[in-house]
Amino acid sequence: MQLHSGNFHLNSGWSAPHPVELDSPQTLILVFGAKAFENTAAPFEALKTAFPQSVIAGCSTSGEISGACVNDNSISVAVARFEHTRLRRAITEVTDATDSCQAGTRLAEALNTKDLRSVLVLSDGTRVNGTALVAGLSETLRDGVSIFGGLAGDGSQFASTWVLDGDAPKRNHVCAVGFYGSRLRIGHGCDHGWSDFGPERRITRSEGNVLHELDGKPALDLYKNYLGELASGLPGNALLFPLAIRRNEEDALPLVRTILGLDEAQKSMTFAGDMPVGAIARLMRASDESLIDSASAAIASANHDSIGAQNGALVISVSCVGRRLVLGERTDEEVETILEGVPPGFRHVGFYSYGEISPTLPGGMSDLHNQTMTVTVLAEV
Repeated sequence: MQLHSGNFHLNSGWSAPHPVELDSPQTLILVFGAKAFENTAAPFEALKTAFPQSVIAGCSTSGEISGACVNDNSISVAVARFEHTRLRRAITEVTDATDSCQAGTRLAEALNTKDLRSVLVLSDGTRVNGTALVAGLSETLRDGVSIFGGLAGDGSQFASTWVLDGDAPKRNHVCAVGFYGSRLRIGHGCDHGWSDFGPERRITRSEGNVLHELDGKPALDLYKNYLGELASGLPGNALLFPLAIRRNEEDALPLVRTILGLDEAQKSMTFAGDMPVGAIARLMRASDESLIDSASAAIASANHDSIGAQNGALVISVSCVGRRLVLGERTDEEVETILEGVPPGFRHVGFYSYGEISPTLPGGMSDLHNQTMTVTVLAEV
């Protein structure tokens, strides 16, 4: 595998010339950029001109990851030319959130073949139900195909996002890239660093990602009761106290769900992923140190040492905007931890998202996560 990475800033342009010699049908160009570039075509057109044969995929972010740095108002690019791995891209438009599951099905049907190993998904972050999107993919793809990626970001605005369709940013789209071939090695890591507190409660009324009742009582009232004095800082303080959900008592590993909004009149809370009736919910909290430590755990779980990469590997990190808002000026430490966990010659790129898609455990089922650091390592042997 041949690798290159770079950045684009409006004031200074590209950090390095494009390695046009890496262009091929087996070359992946990953592009993560600020929402503001939606109406700035030149950088994307330049990539398309430099890499006309390559598979280009990208989305808007809540922070661009490049190497050990987190940037804003920039574009981070990684170029990976595979030697033995084939690539195929599919893209679909999503009319509204209710089309999310079918969108996943459409993408899976376009990519599904017997030698498909993994699928990278980059989705609109405000109009797509990420839980349903992953379900549609998982139900249609053959067993053993991992799914990773994330939902596009818009800083902390939650207004609109874009996904690249060729060299053009488009709203309400989902892009998927399939990886094919037996020489590909994939490592996945996923960790959140949040700890439970307070009692577990059963979700007794919800609609999709809107939580109405816990144990038959208004969810927002219970939430405020546990926050105590901190409730006066809502909705901002909600990012500091997400909820963990388990689908049933036997589900040992919880999913973390970020709170996106509160409805005082309905006494309900809207989350970034589904809150299924019957699931078990519990409040969570974290410290800066525990979040940074979880990034270290994620790259360790990706198990890069056993991948057997001979010519380096591509490391793709997708972390939650909520983690960035909690960490503040210490955000770079989370990203530095990822790069410290890989050998020299590995290239690191990624973004801060509105939802992370990854297997919860290596070799396990893929899920939509919130408030989580997910890491994928791609290499060839």
